[in-house]
Amino acid sequence: MERRTIGAAALDVGAVGLGCMPMSWAYTGSRQRGEESLRAVHTALDRGSTLLDTADMYGPFTNELLVGRVLKERRSEAFVSTKVGLLVGEQHIVANGRPGYVKRACDASLRRLQTDVIDLYQLHRPDPEVPVEETWGAMAELVSAGKVRSLGLCAVGARSARRSGARLHDGTIRQLERVQQVFPVSAVEAELSVWSTEALDALLPWCAARGVGFLAAMPLGNGFLTGTLTPGEGFEPDDVRARHPRFTAEMMAANQPIVAGLRRIARRHGDPEDAENAVTPAQVALAWVLAQGAHVVPVPGAKRERWVTENAGAADLRLTPEDLAEVAGLPVAQGSWD
Repeated sequence: MERRTIGAAALDVGAVGLGCMPMSWAYTGSRQRGEESLRAVHTALDRGSTLLDTADMYGPFTNELLVGRVLKERRSEAFVSTKVGLLVGEQHIVANGRPGYVKRACDASLRRLQTDVIDLYQLHRPDPEVPVEETWGAMAELVSAGKVRSLGLCAVGARSARRSGARLHDGTIRQLERVQQVFPVSAVEAELSVWSTEALDALLPWCAARGVGFLAAMPLGNGFLTGTLTPGEGFEPDDVRARHPRFTAEMMAANQPIVAGLRRIARRHGDPEDAENAVTPAQVALAWVLAQGAHVVPVPGAKRERWVTENAGAADLRLTPEDLAEVAGLPVAQGSWD
C-alpha cells in the first residue's frame, strides 16, 4: 500500500487506516463479535493499513483491550493512535482534561494496548473547565517520558456555529493555534467525506500549511456511502445512526443520488460483474478523500475482514479530474445535526 506521512515528525503510515470503534462502540451491538474483529485487525495489517485508531472511551476500554491482543503479536507492524479526555457514564459523557488524569489515563491505555509507547495520542475533547494549554502540556510531558511519540487533536463538534455565521471548524483552529504554542501538533482528526466536506473550507488548508497530518474520520459517511444500507431498514437502539437526522428513512431515500453518483464512477474503473476487478462506491468515496491531499489519511471504521480488504483496495484507485468534477457536482446531502 502507498505510504503517507503524518506531521513534521514524518510518522509513516499506510494511506488508508482502520477505525476500530465499530468493533465495540456506537454501532449495532448485536453484530459485534470479538474474534471476527480480531481477524479484521490482522487483515488490516496484512493489507498495509497500519494506522489503528482507537480510544479509551470506546467500550469504554474494551476497544483498546481488543487492539492490544493484536499488538501483543504484531506491535512492530502497527501505528497506534488512541485518545484521551472523555469519561463515559451510564447516560452521559463528560470531558476530563486535568493533567493528573491525563497521565493516569495514558498509563492505563498502555496497559490495555499491551505496548510501551503510543504512536499518536489524541485529545478527544478539551475540558471546558481546564485551559487546553494545561491538558496539552501534560500530554507533552508524556512525549518527554517516552510513553507517547506524537500528539493530535480531534476536532470539536461545533455544528451550532453555523447559526452564528461562523465556519464549522473555527473553534478547533483557535484551539490548535493555542496548543501549537506549547507543543507541536502532529495530526488533526475530523470528519471528512463526500457528503461532509466542511473540513475543506479552513481546517484542511490549516493542516497542509503547517505540515500537520489530517485523519479523515467517517470517510464513508457512517456507512451510507458504501451503498449497502437500505432506506427504511432501521437501526437497533444502541446504534448512533438511529438518532442521526441523515439516517431517517426519508433522508436516506433523498440522499440516494449521492450513492448513485459514486456507483457511476465505480463502473468506469472496474467491472461490477467481475469480483476480482470490481470497484465499489466505498472505494470511490475513500479515493476522493485520498485525493484531497498527500497529508490526508482516511480512517474508515470496519469490523469485518471483507470491509477491511475492500477499504484497503481504495489506495490503488486513482480518480481522474473528470471523476473529481463529477463528485463535486453531486447533490448536497440533506439532513444534518442542525
